[in-house]
This record gives sequence, C-alpha cells and structure tokens, in this order.
Amino acid sequence: MPHDSGPAIEDEPSSQRISALAPFQHGIFRAVWSASLVSNLGGLIQGVGAAWMMTQIATSPYQVALVQASTTLPIMLFALVAGAIADSYNRRKVMLIAQSFMLVVSLLLMVFTHLNLLTPWLLLAFTFLIDCGTALNSPSWQASVGDMVPRNKVPAAVALNSMGFNLTRSVGPALGGIIVATAGAAAAFAANAVSYVGLIVVMARWKPNLPVSGLPRESLGAAMGAGLRYVAMSPHIGKVLVRGFMFGFSAGAVLALLPLVTRDLVKGGALTYGIMLGAFGIGAVIGALTSARLRQMLSSETMVRSAFLGFALCATVAAISPAAWQVALGLLVGGACWVTALSHFNVTVQMSTPRWVVGRVLSIYQMATFGGIALGSWIWGVTADTHGPSVALLAAAATMLVGAAIGFFLPLPQHIAPNLDPLDRWREPMLALDLRPRSGPIAVMIEYVIKEEDVPEFLKVMTERGRVRRRDGARNWVLARDLEHPEVWMESYHTPTWLDYIRHNKRATHADAEITERIRALHSGTERPRVRRMIERPTNPNGYYGTPKPHEEH
Repeated sequence: MPHDSGPAIEDEPSSQRISALAPFQHGIFRAVWSASLVSNLGGLIQGVGAAWMMTQIATSPYQVALVQASTTLPIMLFALVAGAIADSYNRRKVMLIAQSFMLVVSLLLMVFTHLNLLTPWLLLAFTFLIDCGTALNSPSWQASVGDMVPRNKVPAAVALNSMGFNLTRSVGPALGGIIVATAGAAAAFAANAVSYVGLIVVMARWKPNLPVSGLPRESLGAAMGAGLRYVAMSPHIGKVLVRGFMFGFSAGAVLALLPLVTRDLVKGGALTYGIMLGAFGIGAVIGALTSARLRQMLSSETMVRSAFLGFALCATVAAISPAAWQVALGLLVGGACWVTALSHFNVTVQMSTPRWVVGRVLSIYQMATFGGIALGSWIWGVTADTHGPSVALLAAAATMLVGAAIGFFLPLPQHIAPNLDPLDRWREPMLALDLRPRSGPIAVMIEYVIKEEDVPEFLKVMTERGRVRRRDGARNWVLARDLEHPEVWMESYHTPTWLDYIRHNKRATHADAEITERIRALHSGTERPRVRRMIERPTNPNGYYGTPKPHEEH
C-alpha cells in the first residue's frame, strides 16, 4: 500500500487571489463535499435522536450530558492511533473501513431501539462505537483535503467543509426533531444508517494518484512517537492545542446541556430542541461564510479571543433566558463563534504541518479539543446534576473568559503559510560499508568555520536548526566548539538506524532549507561544511556493525 508522502496535486501560483468557492473547481472535492453533506445530515439527525432518547430513559441529568461525552471521548482516546494510520496507510481505504463500520453500528442501534431493548448505558455504548468510527475517519478525511485540492486552496477547502457541516446543522437538528416527534428515535437512527451509503460509493470510486515512497512503512508505535515529537518541537502548534482544549472544555457545555435547557428552562420538546440546534447551525454557517474575510481583517489572536467572548455571551443567555427565542438568538452568536474558532485552529495546524505528518498532528489537535469537550461535558453534567443547568452554564461562561485571557500569555501566531512541500534535494550517499536499513546507531557530524563576528548570529540560527533536527527525528543533538581552533564548530546528532537517518533527511521542507542557506552564508570555509557519517560499534569484535563491500579493500 503506498505511503502518502506529499500532495498529489501541484500548487497553483500563490500570488493568485483564492476564491472562497475555488475548491469546487476540483471534481473529487465536489463529490466528497456533497456526499459528506448527506452523511453529516444523517449524523445530526442521529444526534438529536440519541440526545432526546436519553432524556426519556435517563434517571439523572448526568446521563444526559454523557451523551455528548460519549461522542467526543473516542476522538480523545484513539485519534493519535488514527492519525498514525492516516499517515501510514491509504487514506481512502481507511475512510471506507470507518464509514462501513459506522453503517453497521447505526443499523444495530436502530434494531435495538425498535425492539425496545435500549437502556441508558447501552445507548451510550452505541454512540461511543459510532464515534470510534468517526475517530478513525476524521484524520484521514481532514488530511485528504490536501490530496483533493492544491495547498494554496486548503484554507478555502477547510472553510467550505465547515460551511457544509454547518449548513446541515442549520436544518438537520430541526429535521431530526420532526422525525423523533413523529416517527420515534428508531427512524432517526435509520436515517443516519442510510446517509453513509453515498459517501461509501464516492470513496470506493475515487482513485487518487498518490506519490509512492521508496521507504518501508513505519510501525504504528514509531509513527505515533514521530507525531508527538513533531508537536513537542513546534511551538505554534502547542499554542493551538492549549487554546483548542480550553475552547472545547468551556464551550462544549452549551451543546452538552442544551437538551436540559430545552426541557427544564424553556419547557420545550424534541422539536424545540431541534430548532435551537438549527439556530446554532445557522450561526455557524454565517461564521463560515465570513471567516475568510475576517482572516484578512483581523489577527489570529483577535479572532479566537472574540470567539471565546462571544460564546461566553451565548452560555449566559442560555442560562438566564426563560424564552426559547432568546436562547435561539444566543445560539446564533455561539454557532458563529464555534466555527470561527475551530476552523481557524484547523487551518493553522494544516498550514503549519508538512504532508508526511499532517494526519498525526491533526489527530493530536483533535485529541486536545475533543478531549476538552469530553472532560467539560462530564464536569458540567455533574455540576448541572448538583446545582442545576443554569449554574453550570454560568460557570462555563466564566471559564470561557479565562480562555480569552490566556491569549495574553499564549497568543496564536499570525496568518502564515510557510512552504512545507518536501525539499527532495537529499540523495543517499555512496557508502563504503554495506549497511542494512536497520544498521545503527548512526552518528552524524557537520563541521562549520565561523568568524568571531558572526558567532551570535550563528548561535541564533543553530538554535532553530537544533529544534528542526529533533522535530524530524534526530537524537542527542549537540553543538560544540573546538578549544584549539575556536573558529571551528561541530554539529552532531544520532539516529537509531540508517533507515531513520534517511527518513530524517527526506522530511526536510523548503522552509527548512532557508535555515540551511542562512547557516551556509555564515560558513567561511573554502569548501562546503564537511559532513561525516559514522556507525557506532562496540569494542567486542563479534559485535561489528557493517561489513566492507566486496569490491572495496580496507
């Protein structure tokens, strides 16, 4: 199975102004977007059915809030594994497996409901399993955006995906409410099962022309470790994770407790609940349509901070308003803030991550955000069980204000789009020893000659170089200075095997090459910086690593 190591479509000139609808010029994006629209509609109908069904069979508000927790917990638990799978296997086939699994579970949920066999904990189990499929599908789906459209259209494609989901959110919940009120929850679950069919057909017919890597596939453990290491060495992404977790933890309270707000505070039924979710969806569509314009006018931090403040207003209105129409107006604001924040987080992650690791980084972002939603749903559910939904929502609103204030200490980066396409300049050197891919450890040393007046700038650039080296898999990175010849500096690092050394160099991007060029400009030697590659060996002769090639004499 080919390993996807880069975008399948060549970029168009970045100087062109990208229309918000430009991704629709690509047939596969149109087909997948349309099929996803139907699938999302079914998922929202199923969500209304599950949430309202729980209000009928649950014994406490705690169980009602756990419906949302059960839909977000799988992403927190399994997203990293799913991200590693998305970067290591054929993403189209992964999505086919995930969609088929969700279809089967949805059919089982429909049958159990129709036979009156559903209990609160069994309902939670079914929703958990459905969203296990979502957890498997999501990193492959989001990472595949770059396989459907050129890189410079990815922000527009992400915004269109958000708009598509929220178009269905504007009508899906109300439709779900009508279906539940007239035909029962089993009909809602049946509608969801049918909605998977179109997307399965589109995915089965899609034959992407993906580049094939000559390297063997990484093990899942190594792939997950590489993803975690990349995130740990990428400060901008770390900021997104913190803010995403805080947003999910606080803002998720509104959707988790909305069934209780509908039933207990505004005295409504299933249709009222669906209409309120529809108002949230309409607000989200407005947010998706205006996000591109806002990105041109406002800084990243201003957008996200405003989303926190707007959602705090939404939660406050839901807590204190006695009328459904007032809560619906607050949900319009909340929906716009929801999609503004989450789509901005998503775009920042995608545009800050090269293709070889984008599935894993997106999955870690989802773990943070949806982990916050799951934890918040549980905490706000316990609070509502003890003190009532109004108190829980007001506490969540106060937490959102804290989330906005965090921006003063961890501001998000400005809108940047570094060139993260593979550099593809490195070529495997000719070796005198006959190494195998698993031979190692490998020690690499690079010698520079730096003038005294250039040392401060050299140290500054090498700090960035060390971060990039470690991010891409190097270990024990060290910069040393010769005591007898102070103009000589030695950069050294290790990789566990020769194959890991090849992977490390293949991961270089055009943005990384800028660092290399800055270092070479400071190098004052008559020749290029000298690179030495060595294999470590024990002193025991029986433990010799590598043998001379037959045609070489040593």
